[in-house]
Amino acid sequence: MGMDVPYYYRNKSQYPVGYDKEGNLVAGFYAGRTHQIISCRNCAIADPASQLIIDTVLDFMKQYGIRAYDETTGKGIVRHILIRSGKSTGQIMVCLVINGTRLPHKEALIEALLEANPQIVSICININDKNTNVILGRETEAIYGQDYIEDCIGSLRYRISAQSFYQVNPIQTKKLYDKALEYADLHGDETVWDLYCGIGTISLFLSQKADKVYGVEIVEQAVKNARENAALNEISNVEFFAGAAEEVVPAKYRESGGTLRSDVVVLDPPRKGCDEKLLQTVIQMEPKRIVYVSCDPATLARDLKYFGENGYVLKRICPCDMFGHSYHVETVCLLSKRSIMSM
Repeated sequence: MGMDVPYYYRNKSQYPVGYDKEGNLVAGFYAGRTHQIISCRNCAIADPASQLIIDTVLDFMKQYGIRAYDETTGKGIVRHILIRSGKSTGQIMVCLVINGTRLPHKEALIEALLEANPQIVSICININDKNTNVILGRETEAIYGQDYIEDCIGSLRYRISAQSFYQVNPIQTKKLYDKALEYADLHGDETVWDLYCGIGTISLFLSQKADKVYGVEIVEQAVKNARENAALNEISNVEFFAGAAEEVVPAKYRESGGTLRSDVVVLDPPRKGCDEKLLQTVIQMEPKRIVYVSCDPATLARDLKYFGENGYVLKRICPCDMFGHSYHVETVCLLSKRSIMSM
């Protein structure tokens, strides 16, 4: 599934902030296999609004003498600029990742950003004072507006926070989710488990044609958003659990005395794929169909091999060009129990 116009599609961009070799304050992207920041004024896959927002933040930092974070000394304040946009709503979030608990002169930044782009509805700071390569810290605070933006995929509306997982290409996401729904082949009486559910994007898609959907997600803020999204769309046949899928699902299976079953299981793990303990439990739940959405062909192949050795057959596979101008691909697969291959 290709994209007709694979430019300016990203709804999320993260820009490290630092200094170039001449000591100039810059934001952009890391050079390959380094932490040297290459200034980027016009990224052909990012939201076009990003550059003016970046310029506004850098001008603010220069005006008020606010230093960028230096990972070698652990000093300085601003580490990253995170920008999220709702492609269907036009809403924009700007989140500064800072080394500390407060941003000096934040009122001036708010005023400058709103003057630069009136579509900004959320300005946040994310606190990350750890010596780490992880971009976001655990705590996010809204300093203007709400701590989320909203976007739509198809007829469903979603709230997205700074830390939520949400596919970066909404046009291709609609195609991907439609394909996942097609593979799930729901008729209204099925129970579905959606593992690694994020803010409930796939869960809510599935809920329109299922009897009951259970979602599991490790990020607590994303689970909060998922519950809000269900309420926002007046969907009541979904339930979300916070925790690691490889811990929550086996625990639920044990609590049921080994009777927990699911007609369909949807898996959408991170690049590392699924934990073997989770794969074992999914097989014990005896779903008729497994829909596996993957962003990494290597771990996908590993997990498909495991399912193949345990009674499931790969029936269909469809790649989706989610990340135009890169070698990355999103893939959706349908597996069926070997005993019901005639579906």
